[in-house]
Amino acid sequence: MPIEVMDMIKMACEGKRKVIFNTKKFHAWVHVYANPGDKDDMHCHNADQTFYLIDGECTLHFPDGGKAVMKPGMVATITGGSFYQLENTGTGPMVLMGNRSGPAEAIQHINYELRKDIKTLPREEMEKIRHGGNVRISG
Repeated sequence: MPIEVMDMIKMACEGKRKVIFNTKKFHAWVHVYANPGDKDDMHCHNADQTFYLIDGECTLHFPDGGKAVMKPGMVATITGGSFYQLENTGTGPMVLMGNRSGPAEAIQHINYELRKDIKTLPREEMEKIRHGGNVRISG
């Protein structure tokens, strides 16, 4: 179907990340960080992107120690190659919608400490790093 209307609040209640649109030129998703303190790793991607905060509070942390706090209705624009970390700094779930140029399959997730695409790591190690765990270099 060329046009689809979605209920983002209902999707957020499902409490998980979900790709909602994926073509050769563009993809979009919903991220849910269910608990205060939930965060991902410091990373960047190889494409420009935006985040729109639907609910909760999101703090974007930067490698230089700086940060920006997003409230519902706010948008962050991020140039490809810019490192950041998302953290739920609210009192309940944090729900945001993101979109990025290119298809989801072509996107790299480059960890700040490793300086490499964590999608190339074993799945268990990748998931630990992606969700704010300590970085361990295997091998």
